[in-house]
This record gives sequence, C-alpha cells and structure tokens, in this order.
Amino acid sequence: MDMTQRIDINKTVMTGGVDNRTVAMNSAPGGALGRTTAMAPLKALEVEVIAGRSISMANGPAREQYLLELRAGGGGDTFGGIVSGGRTPMNLCLVIDRSGSMEGQPLEYVKQACAHVVDLLTPNDVLSIVTFEEMVEVLMPPQPVTNKEAIKSGLSRLQAGNTTNLYDGISLAMQQVTQFIETNRATRMIVLTDGDPTAGIKDYNALVNHAGDLRNRGVSVTFLGFGPDYNEELLAGMAKRAGGNYYFIPQPQLIPEIFRAELDKLMTTVTRNMSLELKISRWVQMRAPQQANDGTVTINLADMERGSVIQQVIDLEFPNHPLGHYRVVAGKLTYDDLVAGKTESIDLDLEMEFSSDAGRYSVPVHPRVSQAAQIVASSKAIEKTVMGLKTGMITQMGAIQELQKTQALLLSDGKMAEAQEVTMALRALQSGDQGAAEKTLMGTFVNLDTGKSQS
Repeated sequence: MDMTQRIDINKTVMTGGVDNRTVAMNSAPGGALGRTTAMAPLKALEVEVIAGRSISMANGPAREQYLLELRAGGGGDTFGGIVSGGRTPMNLCLVIDRSGSMEGQPLEYVKQACAHVVDLLTPNDVLSIVTFEEMVEVLMPPQPVTNKEAIKSGLSRLQAGNTTNLYDGISLAMQQVTQFIETNRATRMIVLTDGDPTAGIKDYNALVNHAGDLRNRGVSVTFLGFGPDYNEELLAGMAKRAGGNYYFIPQPQLIPEIFRAELDKLMTTVTRNMSLELKISRWVQMRAPQQANDGTVTINLADMERGSVIQQVIDLEFPNHPLGHYRVVAGKLTYDDLVAGKTESIDLDLEMEFSSDAGRYSVPVHPRVSQAAQIVASSKAIEKTVMGLKTGMITQMGAIQELQKTQALLLSDGKMAEAQEVTMALRALQSGDQGAAEKTLMGTFVNLDTGKSQS
C-alpha cells in the first residue's frame, strides 16, 4: 500500500495518520514507510524524504537515518515550455594548463577537445578561455559564441610555456565567468591540468578554499587531471568543494571524449547553487553528513542535470528522546531553477514518533534508506583505501582485498559505473601501477560522495 502523499510547494507533510503525524506501517519493508514528497514549481525538481523507520525508541539511546532523494526532471516532462531534450544556455570558461609538461601530444588533444566544445556552442552561450603556466592570460574574454572559426584559430596557436600557476589561473577565470552569472544559465569552469602547482600559491588548503569561494559566488568547477604527475587529492578536493566533477584522464587521446561527456551534462543542467539547510531540534544529534549537536548545518549539493538523482543520507542520534511525535530536523532546500529563471526553496521537515513499545520501533529499516547508507559506506571505504595506500598504512594486497569487498557492495547496489572504476583500479594495482589506481579511485570517491547518479 503506497501512503506517499504529493503536496503543495513549501509544505512537507508526513504520510498517513492525522495532524501530520507519521503512523507505523505493518507492511513489508518495501512499503512507503515514513515517506514525504515535496514538489518544486514546474516539476524541475522533486524531493522525497524517506525515514529508515517511522518510529524510534524513546527514553534511551537510538539512532535513525533518513534519505533525502532529489530528482531533476527528465523523461517526457516539459519544464516551463522547454521540452526535455532542449538544452540550457551556458556560461562556460575553459581553463587550460599550458605548462611545459603539456608540450606535444597532451596540448594538441586539449586544443582538439576545446575546438569541439566551440562547435557545440551557439550564440545563446557565453564562452571565455583562460590559459595558465607561469603567467596567466585571457585568450578570450566572455562573449557569445558567434565567430567559431576565430575562436578555434586562437586555440590552435596555443604553445606550452613554463611552470604551473593553478591558483592565479583559476582567479583570472573567476573574473571572466562571474561577469555573466544569470539564473537561467548553467555556469561552469572546466580546468584541465597535468601537474602539481609549481608557481603562485601552492598550499593545499588555500587552493581548496579558493575553489569553495567560487562555489559561494555561484560558479561550479570541474577538474580534469591528466597524466601520472598531477595531484589527484588536490584536484578531487577542489572539485568537491566547488560542487563540480573530477575526472582522471589516463591517456591524452581520451581528453576529447571526456570533454564531450562533461559538456553533455552541462547542457541539460536544470538546477544550480543547491543548498540544504538543516536546523537540529532539541534532544537530537547529527552524525552524518557532518557531526553537530545543535544549531544549523548547511550542506552544498551538486548541480543537477535532467534525469539526475542525488541521494543524501541524514544520520541522527537520539540519546534520550521523550515520548511523542516530534519534528527532529527543520530542513530547507534552496536552489536556482534554470528553467524558470529564479531561485526556489522547499521546506523539508524530518519527523519521528518516539515510543516505548519495542514491537513498534523494532522493525526493519526501509530498504531504500539501507541501500543509500551502504553506498555512503562504500564511499568512505574507498577514501580510506586511497589514504591507506598513500601513507603506506595498508599494503597493495590489503588494498586489493578491501577493494574487492567494495566492488561487490557497489554491484549489489546497482552502481555499475563506479564498480567498473574499482575494477580498473584493481587491474592497475595488480599490474603494479599504484598511482593510476589512486587517481581512478579518487574519482570514484568524489562521484559517490556527491550522492549523484542518473535515473
């Protein structure tokens, strides 16, 4: 029996019962247990809240999880007159590393990939191009894509320089891309680099915080790491903080293909600047996605393309919660709707009934919540494996054994793409290429950590 109730925007009602109370269900775990659905205008975004259990133990230590599942519109839906299959206007900045190590084949493939990007854009799109080595330069200031041949001609003349000044390259790119931030445009920087920063600001925390500043200004950044020498931990950390994607490019001939895949995503972006605010109630402690005993927690979520899904697991602890029905977290999701061209918000309250009747609270966890929690565990396991390899805390054989367990878990949860990446990492380890394994796994970790997938 499906007790899910679809409701008005900005209203969250727990399913079943009266007075907005959650009622325990006697159905099997596949039922709609403790489920809440809210709809944003124009169906650009649907948010579903699922409690692992709708009833928890009162007056004693208890721990429960909630799944927030966000679905961006897709399929045959029509958004604001735009039929799915149309695309989002873009504000794109290409940030190209042309340091000395990029000389030859790597830079030639980058030129080819960027030229292909230019061919796919239209006068409705705004493009800027920044290059960096020891010096940073604006190859093209932000402007509509009207003279494609002139842009490609400028790209073809790029030559390799000296050292790698990543920080200043991103800073200059930020100046370009922020000139055209609009609520109906997908704004993104794409950074490609093959090395560690060797000029300008090189500190890890400064660079990651710099990426966070971009996110705060409405700019998501995707990082593409090429070759054996770049710092995957740095690029992955920056991508995560900047709300973008991270890719490991093992061979230069793959650069155009990965560029195309990223551009395909950007062209169907429907939401950006997604922020989830969670206000924690009395007698409640949050354990994940970050620890907090009181106050408000803010979680930045990735931009969403049509048909994409984000799963966010909220892990709560109740040390000694009294009997009754309570709102345990007051949530609000805020985002830019690129279809409607305005900022929207949805209230998402997490509620729970607390009982002293063990028969009521000792029920199986909702399978979708359990599965999402397993994927979070997979992400943490991969991160631990990568860090263990880097620090020498685990051997390659130990890493292989751990990754095989993680791979099996990902396969059982239907995460086929991520499981395939783990397979690639396992092959690299078995052939003695630890660096390639670490770079591949870091991408898998970032992708799992965002909780995003395609429906």
